[in-house]
Amino acid sequence: MRFIKAIFLIAVLVLSLSAREQVNVNFANLEIDDFIKLVSKITNKNILINHKVSGTVDFVSTAPIYDDELMGILISVLESKGFTLIEDGSLYEIVRSTDAAQSNAKVVSPESSTSGSLMVTQAIVVKGENVDIVAAKIRYLISKTAKLMTMKESNTMLITDYPKNIETVKQVINDIDTNNAMIVKIIPVKNTEGKKLQAKLSDIAKSIFNEKVDAEIVKIIHDENANTIIVVGNAKNVKKVEALVAKLDVESNIASTLQIFTLKNSDAKAVVATINEIVSKQTYADPAMKPNISASEEINAVIVVGDPQVIKGIKVMLDELDKEKYQVYVQARIINIYKKDAVDLGVKYGFDGAAVSSNGGLYSLAANFGGTSITPAAATLIKIPDNLTNGFALGATIDFLEKNDASKSISNPSILCVNNKESSIYVGQTISIATGSITSATTSISPGLTSSYKREDVGLTLKIKPRVSSSDKVTLEVEAILESLDSKGNAVTGEQPITSKQEVKTQAILRHGENIIIGGLVKNTNINNVSKVPLLGDIPVIGEYLFSSTSTDEEETNLVVVLTPYIVDNSEALSKLQETLGVVATLQQKYNIEVFANLEKKKEAIENADDTSKVNPFEAIE
Repeated sequence: MRFIKAIFLIAVLVLSLSAREQVNVNFANLEIDDFIKLVSKITNKNILINHKVSGTVDFVSTAPIYDDELMGILISVLESKGFTLIEDGSLYEIVRSTDAAQSNAKVVSPESSTSGSLMVTQAIVVKGENVDIVAAKIRYLISKTAKLMTMKESNTMLITDYPKNIETVKQVINDIDTNNAMIVKIIPVKNTEGKKLQAKLSDIAKSIFNEKVDAEIVKIIHDENANTIIVVGNAKNVKKVEALVAKLDVESNIASTLQIFTLKNSDAKAVVATINEIVSKQTYADPAMKPNISASEEINAVIVVGDPQVIKGIKVMLDELDKEKYQVYVQARIINIYKKDAVDLGVKYGFDGAAVSSNGGLYSLAANFGGTSITPAAATLIKIPDNLTNGFALGATIDFLEKNDASKSISNPSILCVNNKESSIYVGQTISIATGSITSATTSISPGLTSSYKREDVGLTLKIKPRVSSSDKVTLEVEAILESLDSKGNAVTGEQPITSKQEVKTQAILRHGENIIIGGLVKNTNINNVSKVPLLGDIPVIGEYLFSSTSTDEEETNLVVVLTPYIVDNSEALSKLQETLGVVATLQQKYNIEVFANLEKKKEAIENADDTSKVNPFEAIE
């Protein structure tokens, strides 16, 4: 029991000795030196005065203060004069405030809290921000005489100041570190394409985070190898991005992002080239929105992968590009008309010799054989358009000239052209042309002469490009080229081949079924004629000079191309047109029979008439 009482008494004594005592202090105009002595006496602290501190101090107190608070008042008074106290063992030393850091100010460990009134030195580690940036921001929180330095290598600041200021600085830095601490989050991408998702997230981040504030910046990186999204930023912002990834990383609906358009009327490869040219000139805020367009030639389809809204616009273009296109069926008659024979035939039968007249590359035949006045009634009964039956007179003229050897039909090709696409017809032959000879050493077996030849295409090339302006009108761009060989040359004598080329280019706007005559390809040929007396003319030398004569006639040949276009707006119309042309061909034959019969009657009337000037060659004879 006595031991316990002894322990109790000792504890009470210790507490009483260490207990804070209250003192009543109240003074005015007190010299600072005297105030230092007063504090030393009351606090029972030894104070070394190395500097003369001049001035007075006033302190008004209405209540007692604790004795240890006097030390804080003294430090405050000394600070106002540019001095402070530094604890040095069992005594306190007055030093200049600016020298406190070099005067062995107490060093407090980084993880400890600072307390008291005396200046201390502490290292503060900055974790989530650049230490220089943080130091610049918190510098106004330290006292005027405090010392602050930064160490970049450890991102640490070293500060010598009063404990209260240091604790304030530590609290602010702690708040900054909490708000700005950058973290790294790796988010796997499971359903969508990581690159596109990154682009979307980056655009969203620019809208919801202020990039002018460093703490708000969020970096979003796509790792292609692992198909993950790497997010770098403060925890709060990273969490927002993570929530967005969860919403956007959903399994895509392939039906809405992939469309296959099968084309019915157009070539898929050509259509894709057109659309890609348009798409390449468009700008997209998000490059991932740019569609991928390709063609499948096997099924003639356009494959589009992209955003549904973009695909919707492409479909509108495809619908227009894949509309059924106009076609133009062109019938051609390529004819050689011998001018002299045609004129003689006209005189014989009483019409204007089927003269060929030129007007800017378009040609016309003068004969009309009564025009449409004798068009078979059957054409009206089956409702054939007038522009198809108006060509009966022209057809009859051409057939009549050919029947009487005044013309020769070279070819009657037909071609089906797609609107705005050039088509061509070639009629001719390939011939061998001597180009030279090589003479080698002669032997008893070989003469030593070798000739060389080349193959040349000689004939007529007809190029047609239609442009339909309506269901009844078409513009034809026509180019006709006639190449002919006038002389093959002679490899032995060195005579070179002689060729000629005639070319006509023209445009014409025609109605459906209307005729156009392309001419101007004129060729003059000299024909040598030999007349001799039978038997006597065959006598050598004498017969050639005495009993025979030679003359040269010039023959002019007109190559005429007759074109008749028929506009076809759909596949069904093509079948119907073929049927109609079959009927027209039959009617043309009937028309010719009727016309030719009338011409024979006119010929007889001319031959029997006393005055041929009174005979009207174009009047129908019953």
